[in-house]
Amino acid sequence: MLTYTIGFIKRADEILLLNRESPSWMGSWNGVGGKIEKGETPLESITREVFEETGISLHSMQYKGKVTWVSTSGDYNGMYAFIGELPDAYELETPIKTVEGILDWKKLDWIFHSENTGVANLHYYLPIMLREEDIYEHHFVYKNKQVDYFERREIDRKVSVF
Repeated sequence: MLTYTIGFIKRADEILLLNRESPSWMGSWNGVGGKIEKGETPLESITREVFEETGISLHSMQYKGKVTWVSTSGDYNGMYAFIGELPDAYELETPIKTVEGILDWKKLDWIFHSENTGVANLHYYLPIMLREEDIYEHHFVYKNKQVDYFERREIDRKVSVF
């Protein structure tokens, strides 16, 4: 079982992102989420994390796969990834300063702009998660400030996230 969850909350053509105040991805815009607590399923974890970090109580999160990595030191880890959708008219005024960082709605074209260097590595996998129905594993290998990225459809769809 992986250690973390990450969630992306979509409203129309925007995603609610968090500019993190601590590692990893400190100073970068990323999804919300965190560590899976003992006895939690990934779905329970992301539901709790979304509420704790945003105040939003989502009743439905769609499992979109895994984001895994091997660090420069050779450690393997990862996160279960989810997408939640809110109605276009959902009101949440941002930016909001939180314990975790700053929450703000960001337009999809801003997130994926080729010159945007302020976002975590979302441009690799978030477009696929938003576009595809299939579930993927998105894998990163970090070596001396170099990143290799691989994706594959998950064959085993029996991952228990519920």
